[in-house]
Amino acid sequence: MGRPKSPQLTPERIREHALVIIDTSGLEALSMRKLAEALGVRAASLYNHVATKEALLHDVANDVMATVDTTGFAAGWTTGLLRWARSYRAALAAHPNLVPFMASGPARRETSLSRADAVHGGLTSAGWPPRYATMIGASTKYLVVGAAMGSFAGGFVDDAEIYDDRFPHLRNAHLLREHAAEIDDASFEVALQALVDGLRVQYEQVTAHADDFGG
Repeated sequence: MGRPKSPQLTPERIREHALVIIDTSGLEALSMRKLAEALGVRAASLYNHVATKEALLHDVANDVMATVDTTGFAAGWTTGLLRWARSYRAALAAHPNLVPFMASGPARRETSLSRADAVHGGLTSAGWPPRYATMIGASTKYLVVGAAMGSFAGGFVDDAEIYDDRFPHLRNAHLLREHAAEIDDASFEVALQALVDGLRVQYEQVTAHADDFGG
């Protein structure tokens, strides 16, 4: 009888199992030893495919960012911004334990940089000065990352007695948790639409005086 084959290791399979560990147990729970156990191999085998844990995290982050859609800028900067922000939030919200790592910046991640390049290019091509394009990208990221890291509505307990006397303006707060997903989605849309509506006003001013704004 032949020797039993070791489980086949591929970069894709390593990243998939790493993300499962992060999603289920948190970012701190990921280690090369634990990942090797999940894959049914020795930890040393992993280093044939990935140099370090940090390099692996960047690879995993690239996979997550690959689902972010920046194609909407072909239809206009507002369409592009809305589509990018919504898909960006969806990608991060699906893996909240990875968000603190991704929030620090694109670093050298190819996919993250390509998305940032597409956003900046979409905005500047529409007439936004480069400085404003940078600030719009940053502002949108602040909104998206904040929305993805936690639930506002889910942070309230469902015990009505807590709110009745001491916090009369929160007398219905005990109902929030039950509808957290709906409220959080709607709240993100309110904030995103307010951002875009405000930018539309600035866009008219900025493009009318492009020279004054560094355009």
